[in-house]
Amino acid sequence: MRAVAIRAWSAHLPGQSGPLPGGWSPGPACPPERAADLLGRKGLLYKQPAERLGLCAVHRALGLAPVTGRWTPPEPDPRTAVVASSNLGSLETVCAVARTAGAGSLSDVSPLDAPNVSSNVLASTVAIRFGFGGPNLMVCSGHPAGLDAMRLAQLLLAAGRADRVVVVGAEPADETAAALAGADLRAGAACVVLEPAAEDSALVLHPVHDHADPESCEPARPVRFGQFYGAAGVLAVAAAAAANRTARVVAGSDADGWRCAVVETKGDR
Repeated sequence: MRAVAIRAWSAHLPGQSGPLPGGWSPGPACPPERAADLLGRKGLLYKQPAERLGLCAVHRALGLAPVTGRWTPPEPDPRTAVVASSNLGSLETVCAVARTAGAGSLSDVSPLDAPNVSSNVLASTVAIRFGFGGPNLMVCSGHPAGLDAMRLAQLLLAAGRADRVVVVGAEPADETAAALAGADLRAGAACVVLEPAAEDSALVLHPVHDHADPESCEPARPVRFGQFYGAAGVLAVAAAAAANRTARVVAGSDADGWRCAVVETKGDR
């Protein structure tokens, strides 16, 4: 599998003050309950925090201005795929539905909650809003999920299934999610847009590999964001791209396994 070009990137990190490791400052980010400030009000009703954060990250990666009027979805593009990563995006809704059904019956569950219990809701929501009509994949593989999503995107491009892949990672930090993932969990999202590499590609992502020991990856300048859980790998690639330097990105854990990849700039070759 060959390297792919990184065409755009963004991060939407509410509460982030100052630059991230590597020196990148992604800028102010509204919390999920104020996502309408960026996205407009249309289409946000009953969207979960991870969905709202992911939509904001994709909106920013595409270079779109804040929506002030009515949002009109573009015509579907069958050659743009979506790969999303999130482990906890639907957890709060799943638990709420289980509590309601357990206290009564399934007929007590609101039909408006039904779409949100699916783990794939983040990927499908992004595809529907932005008209991405290509393959649509969701990754929920624990700490390595962000880089697993990158690897699936690389495979889609290598197989010719898409001309562009929008990779988005998002996690909430509600009480239920923090109880499972730890008190240091942070809400946030990141997006990276990948395309086949060309000779003039200034920034490329080399193939993602499994590694038993993340310290064995080269070059030895790691970019790692563990507190964003399933979004960490996407954020690490975005941060390395924004820093415009060759860097090793790492995501994973001893329990879930480690993934490594290299973001390379032409200026460092």
